[in-house]
Amino acid sequence: MPILRLHDCPARPWKNGLGRTRELAVEPPAAGMDDFLWRVSVAEVDSAAPFSAFPGVDRTIVLLEGAGFAMALDDGRTHALTEPFAPFGFPGEAQVTVTLAGGATRDFNLMVRRGYARGRVAVWRPSDDVRLQAETVLLYCARGRLELDDDVLQPGDAWLRSATIPARLQLAPGGVVLAVNVSPVG
Repeated sequence: MPILRLHDCPARPWKNGLGRTRELAVEPPAAGMDDFLWRVSVAEVDSAAPFSAFPGVDRTIVLLEGAGFAMALDDGRTHALTEPFAPFGFPGEAQVTVTLAGGATRDFNLMVRRGYARGRVAVWRPSDDVRLQAETVLLYCARGRLELDDDVLQPGDAWLRSATIPARLQLAPGGVVLAVNVSPVG
């Protein structure tokens, strides 16, 4: 099965150069910042640097670790990203500034090219009925472990959908998985 390990993904500068991110997956493979259909990454936020702008992209961010931060968007909205595993969506062209709530944080990011696809991040916990949907493209183990047939995802591991679909999905007690669903527009 196509298992991705976050620690194997090199840290790269944000598009604006003011932070670091590790790209887990991108569609199409090897697409750049300006031509991806969807992209999943994990970012490290350790300063009050503004987010990079991604015009025409819908973004979803999920706090993984740390106290989080307050987001101020240029349309006047604010959002406290302080609750772990609570997805928040916003337009990629928005100018976003942050104020850290404590120290450094780590967050999960889904970016989807607007007009071509729609995306969402579903949060799975052990009490949920965990099932792959037709549009599920990636599973990210955020906490605990997820058993997929003969493989096990640990925190920071992801399963990228391929021709081989796991017959068994077992989320361990205390675990949290982020299921990325992407569907074409139209």
